[in-house]
Amino acid sequence: MRVAALVLGAGEGRRLRATLGTAPPKALVRLSGRSLLARSLDALASVREIERLVPVLPTDAFDAWPAIRAELADASRVAAPVPGGALRQDSVRAGLAALAPEVTHVAVHDAARPLVRAADVSRVVAAAASHGAALLAAEVADTIHLVRGGRVVETPPRAECWAAQTPQVFRVDWLREALAKAAADGVVGSDDAALVARLGVAVHVVPGDPTNLKITTAADLALAEALLEARGAAA
Repeated sequence: MRVAALVLGAGEGRRLRATLGTAPPKALVRLSGRSLLARSLDALASVREIERLVPVLPTDAFDAWPAIRAELADASRVAAPVPGGALRQDSVRAGLAALAPEVTHVAVHDAARPLVRAADVSRVVAAAASHGAALLAAEVADTIHLVRGGRVVETPPRAECWAAQTPQVFRVDWLREALAKAAADGVVGSDDAALVARLGVAVHVVPGDPTNLKITTAADLALAEALLEARGAAA
């Protein structure tokens, strides 16, 4: 098993930029003095099973890459960034194209999830080694309603509802096949696990930490800062 990771930071981050006002590309937004991208890369680079990390960024972030690389605790396994696409699937495809042929499994992680814990990454990588596909997810605390036209049409059992996180880890050949099938069918998935599940394979769920939140708004950024402070105090 040879594992690489794609760290996706090509999204525009419109909601975050709207709430922050003028802001750099989302992956370069600072959290307690360091970029979201650098924090996410460091979290994954601390996991020994991951041999190579590939940042996927918008082209307007490339000029900032040398400074971001200098922030990293260990840049020895971090590749040069590759340009992402308009859709998440385009960015994943671009990242896969940059992987060495000997890579068998790939972890796909959002740069906007800088608080992921290394122990959780190791657990989801191990699950993918056993099953071929796995994702981190958290049990939801709220009741989830399926709504159409402003009306509740279904309420799935809360115990069966999980909020997807990243990283999500797959056999490389499965993820490539899933992307090709989605393109052929005209399907745009909200995450990679949904696309891989369309192949009919089982994607295993690994319970994750609820604090592995995705930074989407300025409020999320403030919460992440508080969580980092709490982690520091606990340490």
